[in-house]
Amino acid sequence: MDQNMMFLVLIVVVMVGMMWWQSRKAKQQQGKTQDFRSNLKPGDQVATFSGLIGTVESVDLDIDQIVINSEGTLSRWRIQAVTEPPVVPNYVSDEEFAKQQEEEKDQEEQTAEPNDVTETVNAETVETAGNDADQTPREEEQSEGENPENSSENSENKESSAK
Repeated sequence: MDQNMMFLVLIVVVMVGMMWWQSRKAKQQQGKTQDFRSNLKPGDQVATFSGLIGTVESVDLDIDQIVINSEGTLSRWRIQAVTEPPVVPNYVSDEEFAKQQEEEKDQEEQTAEPNDVTETVNAETVETAGNDADQTPREEEQSEGENPENSSENSENKESSAK
């Protein structure tokens, strides 16, 4: 019974800790949003939750309204509907990307040139050493002209020719 009670208490403590952590994060997020909205000034880029993107023309915090200019069209919104504009990534064309990749490759080759000589020497040494070590004893026997599968027949032929 004592172990079951400790397990139950542990589960309750973990659940209370998770709820406290989540509420703390939610309050931090609300604080960030409130700071963003209270610091809005004309010229700031904003977006609405419905998707309108534009710049702030005027802000009236007394009545919680904001006027947004979107491509020459002015519209009035409640300040609660305003959020930070989405981050638009910079577009890089395929040609520009390929050029960047080539430049990076050239830079890597320039920094790697002094090491190429030692790598070539090491590769040749490995290849030379590897060629000698690649042959197994069985292959050496075959290269001498003796077939290992027929070695019993060869020994029988030698014995019969000796008689």
